[in-house]
Amino acid sequence: MLGRLKDLLIGPPLPTRQLLEKRLNKIRALAAFSPDALSSIAYANQEIYLGLLIAGSAGLVMAWPIGLAIVIILAIAAISYYQTIHAYPSGGGSYIVARSNLGTYPGLVAAGALLIDYVLTAAVSLTAGVDAIASAFPALWPHRVTVALTLLGLIMLINLRGLRETGTLMSIPVYLFLFTYLPMLLYGLVVLWRDGQGTLTVVAPAATQPLTLFLLLHAFATGCTALTGIEAISNGVPAFKKPESDNAGKTLIVMAVLMGVLFLGSIGLTQFLGVIAGPQETILSALARRVLGNGPFYFTIQITTLLILTVAANTSFADFPRVAAILARDGFLPRQFMGLGDRLVFVNGIFMLAAATAVLIVGFRGDSHLLVPLFAV
Repeated sequence: MLGRLKDLLIGPPLPTRQLLEKRLNKIRALAAFSPDALSSIAYANQEIYLGLLIAGSAGLVMAWPIGLAIVIILAIAAISYYQTIHAYPSGGGSYIVARSNLGTYPGLVAAGALLIDYVLTAAVSLTAGVDAIASAFPALWPHRVTVALTLLGLIMLINLRGLRETGTLMSIPVYLFLFTYLPMLLYGLVVLWRDGQGTLTVVAPAATQPLTLFLLLHAFATGCTALTGIEAISNGVPAFKKPESDNAGKTLIVMAVLMGVLFLGSIGLTQFLGVIAGPQETILSALARRVLGNGPFYFTIQITTLLILTVAANTSFADFPRVAAILARDGFLPRQFMGLGDRLVFVNGIFMLAAATAVLIVGFRGDSHLLVPLFAV
């Protein structure tokens, strides 16, 4: 009975010789490795907005320069990881690079940072996704922890089914998000041309703190959470079909361009249209409402935002078990992390990540705003 239930939930066991057949093409790989990077605009924009809002309109006008600075860093990081992909095709990202060039202890510091980042990525993505849908359906605000834990369980189950199945399932919300959000940004430019630039001095609340260098640096630091997930492809090079490095490099370029367009486009429209979020509403919800109104297109945007933020946790589930397996291979984690499950995935790494993420969601009461400062560090 238990065996049949297991086969129903995660599928029948696969022979190890099929491991190469389960590798991802560029379409599936973009869906499997990029949700965190693409969806990070939801919480990064929110934190920049909240960080500057206390300085009133004088603070909010700095959102665009901060966004430009972050995109420059994004470009530098993307170029660096593109080189890493070709220099270290076995995967491992920062851990492999740091250990090879700086020594064991710097490599372990990088590995520890990566593993912690993946746990926080999963927790922040899921809680931010619940915030997005609760902005459209306020009745969900008191139940954010329950909804986030339910979504976490579904993502864990999907990953236990195997790499190709994960890529296939993840491709639906990822491309649905792109095919709805990018047109919304384009239409936002039409609205900006039609209505003219908004005036933040009129709509922004009164400043409660002066605009200081510290406040700007705080907004910049929390906004840099938009860069999370960019390393995922360099960690997962072995998951690509041959030629692995070439396919991974091309996928990284596409992902970085999409990240830049989504991030700058949403920040620019928010500022130049003079968008201010209401109570219990995210800034991207307010932007979508300003551009699309309160009709079905607005709710479509919020639902797709929830979906991609949910599957953004999949970036962590794709990479945390791989990095843990590399560390176990090198003798720095228990060897059980190297073991492949019936569906040719690192089951113990998946379970460990899910448990740690659940602790954070419960401990921080499902509030992404409380998690992001820890994430920014």
